[in-house]
Amino acid sequence: MIADLHIHSLCSDGALFPAELARRAKKNGVQLFSLTDHDTLAGEGEAAEAARALGLRFVRGIEISAYLGATKVHVLGYGCAEGKAYEKFLSDRVTGAKARAEDIVAKANAHFGFHVTLDDVEAYHVRKETPLHTMQIVRTFAELLHCGVDELYRDAFGPSKPAFSDLFRPTPQDAVRIVHDMGGLAVLAHPAQILVLPQEVSENFHLYTEEEKDRAKYFYAGARNALMETLAEGGLDGIECRHSTHTAEETEEFLGFAKAHALFATGGSDFHAEGSGREIGRPAFDAKDVEERLLSLDGSV
Repeated sequence: MIADLHIHSLCSDGALFPAELARRAKKNGVQLFSLTDHDTLAGEGEAAEAARALGLRFVRGIEISAYLGATKVHVLGYGCAEGKAYEKFLSDRVTGAKARAEDIVAKANAHFGFHVTLDDVEAYHVRKETPLHTMQIVRTFAELLHCGVDELYRDAFGPSKPAFSDLFRPTPQDAVRIVHDMGGLAVLAHPAQILVLPQEVSENFHLYTEEEKDRAKYFYAGARNALMETLAEGGLDGIECRHSTHTAEETEEFLGFAKAHALFATGGSDFHAEGSGREIGRPAFDAKDVEERLLSLDGSV
């Protein structure tokens, strides 16, 4: 069964409605998909309904935005229920996201000399019941600066940059616990993107050549692997081995880690919007080893 277990909608930092994502999944030959918006289950009902109408299989998902210091470590959760644990998590995230947004906007205004308000940012925050996302703030400033969103995030809003804020961000261990509290399975997202770098390297990483970046990733991979070991020992259920940014060598490395630690492997495109270089259903992931387990989870179709 061809699956894409990592897709985002406008309920967080994506650009399309959940139903449109389902239609694209169907068109691209995907048979099983999961909507994994950041810190919210708001679009899951719409996605499940679209899956039923299109004859697709669906598993409820979420992606928790966690940080280890300045290092981004995202954790996917599958089969999380909309009960008391989720309600508390969402309340905490919404409150924390607003405080973090105020901090980010203030820092960005000081850096760029603008007077952007949270009301300005709210124009990009379509689902008001969901946590305000950093990329919605970045889009606001990108419009004023007439520049690309990804480029602006990297240069001004990412870890160690002038407008970065680490207020109210859960740790990776917190994220695994939260997923389990909601009755779900916790999966480490795109591990190749986890760069546990010294501050002086992190601050200048965007200036490195691709060859220099590859050398740094290899040199500091031990810190990432130590984190993966800690999470595996702490109850992590799986690893996203196939991802749109993983090389063939990285995919094999993570498949080996998963096997050695009795973790299940998943795969996903991490699609957000057109023009991102990512496509739903790519890389192709055959979910034959996990589909039965995933489809038995809460909210699956």
